[in-house]
Amino acid sequence: MKKIIIIGGSRGIGKAIIHALLPSHQIINISRSVPEYSHANLSHHSCDVISGDLPEINEADGLIYCPGSINLKPFKRLSLEDFRTDFEINVMGAVKAIQTYTPALSKSDSGSIVLFSTVATALGMPFHASIATAKSAVEGLTKSVAADLAPNIRVNAIAPTITQTDLAAKLLRNERMVENTIQRHPLKKFLAPSEVASMAAYLISDNSKSISGQVFKLDCGIVSLKI
Repeated sequence: MKKIIIIGGSRGIGKAIIHALLPSHQIINISRSVPEYSHANLSHHSCDVISGDLPEINEADGLIYCPGSINLKPFKRLSLEDFRTDFEINVMGAVKAIQTYTPALSKSDSGSIVLFSTVATALGMPFHASIATAKSAVEGLTKSVAADLAPNIRVNAIAPTITQTDLAAKLLRNERMVENTIQRHPLKKFLAPSEVASMAAYLISDNSKSISGQVFKLDCGIVSLKI
């Protein structure tokens, strides 16, 4: 049974990933809030990844870093502090987690790291300057760290389009906004957390053992298709 560290697994996509993996993996969740569920394969450490000390873990097969932010404002209203905050959550937290747990992952014969980006790095979208800047750094981090840690540890990222989570609730707060979101995507849908969880489960599995340094766009067609 593989041991997977999930940072930010109490809500949203992280919660969906834990539910997808729990039946067949040992999960160590690290988040500020305690998950509202329990399982024999689940242990939890309460910690703020930005300001706290991450718990010591000596062995692990996978690391999934889920914390993110959706700070949508016109560029002229974004402060330098907005940029710093988004960078801390999305980039520096991931760096801290990777540096902390690389020794544990190095003991595995199939170590894997999964990070999260966004389709906004590939599209010029209004109000996304801060988060697109931070997530672009995550994509660069993914590729560079994948090179540094090869061949022992694989590193990949997932770049989802809008996903139905609490974090995105303001973007899907009424029927008109939901319908507009659906119509913007060529596949006429947006993502359920379970879809993102399935991709994360694949990337930490041995089925993806030849994949590293890649950013996978779960985009419902919005990045590449125009129909």
